[in-house]
Amino acid sequence: MDEQFPDSGRAMGGNTPEFSVAEISGAIRRVLEGTFGRIRVRGEITEFMRARSGHLYFALKDEGGKLSSVVWRGTVPRLGLKPENGVEVIATGRISAYGERSSYQMVIDRLEYAGEGALLARIERLRLRLAAEGLFDAERKQPLPFLPRVIGVVTSPQGAVLHDIRTTIARRFPHPVLVWPVAVQGDGAAEQIAHAITGFDAIAAGGRVPRPDVLIVARGGGSLEDLMAFNDEAVLRAVAVCRIPVISAVGHETDTTLVDFVSDRRAPTPTAAAEMAVPVRAELEADLAQRDARLRGGLGRALQLARARLDRAAAGLPDLPAVVENARRRLDDRAYRLDLALPTRMEQLRSRLRNASDRLPAPQMVLALRRADLARVDAACQQAMAGFLHRRVSTLRGLRVPPAMLVAQLRASASRLAGAAGQLASLSPQAVLERGYVLVTDSAGRPLAHAAQARRAKQVTLTFADGQVTARPVGAGDRQQGHLDL
Repeated sequence: MDEQFPDSGRAMGGNTPEFSVAEISGAIRRVLEGTFGRIRVRGEITEFMRARSGHLYFALKDEGGKLSSVVWRGTVPRLGLKPENGVEVIATGRISAYGERSSYQMVIDRLEYAGEGALLARIERLRLRLAAEGLFDAERKQPLPFLPRVIGVVTSPQGAVLHDIRTTIARRFPHPVLVWPVAVQGDGAAEQIAHAITGFDAIAAGGRVPRPDVLIVARGGGSLEDLMAFNDEAVLRAVAVCRIPVISAVGHETDTTLVDFVSDRRAPTPTAAAEMAVPVRAELEADLAQRDARLRGGLGRALQLARARLDRAAAGLPDLPAVVENARRRLDDRAYRLDLALPTRMEQLRSRLRNASDRLPAPQMVLALRRADLARVDAACQQAMAGFLHRRVSTLRGLRVPPAMLVAQLRASASRLAGAAGQLASLSPQAVLERGYVLVTDSAGRPLAHAAQARRAKQVTLTFADGQVTARPVGAGDRQQGHLDL
């Protein structure tokens, strides 16, 4: 007792020793750390909290008690797993007392899942949560490209997995393989895998580094603890948001991880993943050859059928040269008949026109008759007007009409007279001549109504609105054309 409490001799009075608080706290700390040293504690994580400083605080509990625990910031990257409430773990560390609060806690530097039961329970909880978010829905699955140009592989650079994938691709259909080496188990494996998937997805198309058309996430078999990196939430979400189709090939055929649910295709082995990624080139070539043969055969049969239909149709058509020859003969006959009928028809029309023109009266004769009629009407009107005026004057003298009335009647009579004079002027042959017509007469003053009469005359007189002009036909040939010498 004295070795543990060296200052116990300072007790004042009686046999009860006296200690300071620091002495008691230090003694308890030495007893705890000296008695337990480095220990392993199994319990369920609860009250988990991540401090702003980076330290992790939580408690380990079981049916009989609860142990406060802490993980210092520098130890977090090497912890082995991410603490979560409700996960049963085995913690490795040491017991330490915190005198200022009269408490003790376990300083943890290593965490492990407490058996497969705890791992499976954690995986099942994560699976249910992600399934509720829709990360496993079939509608989110992307189809695999038929002939990818570049295949991306996320796996460990050591081991037979990468070798199996490369040899399978080279055997089936050689394509470039772009490898992103990662750790597939242990500390930091999940972060590396998630970073590799995100990195492949971030490669720009057409850049210096080719962008893969399909990704293979693979590793060999192992225990449940070895495959836990592929059950990590960060890896699952990276696969879910990846725009490149992902094939998961984790473990052997009987192994199942959550990445199999979220990936676009699940392969039982890495070799099967490579077979899903690329087809067999020889099979494609054989299939193309078979399709080519079938296409050529079908095309040949179609051509034969078309040729037979064409021959049948050609047999039903008339002889084209004979049809053309008959049409040519009909055309020549129509042309010959047209050459004969056209002059005859023109002569008939010309004769009808000549007969009609001979029956028409000459304009000069019509004008002369109209002029004679106008002269008679003018003489009669003047004589009637003179008699009318004479009678009116006699009547006025007998009636002694007032001068104003007489003047009005005279003005009305003068107006009527002016109207009649206007009508006479409009019917006068002189008005016709003023519109551009010419009266042709021979030397005897007879009107010439036809051109033939003018050609036979030795001299003709052309009467215009403002005078007369004498002319005679010139030359025998010109007479036929109706030329005059003025």
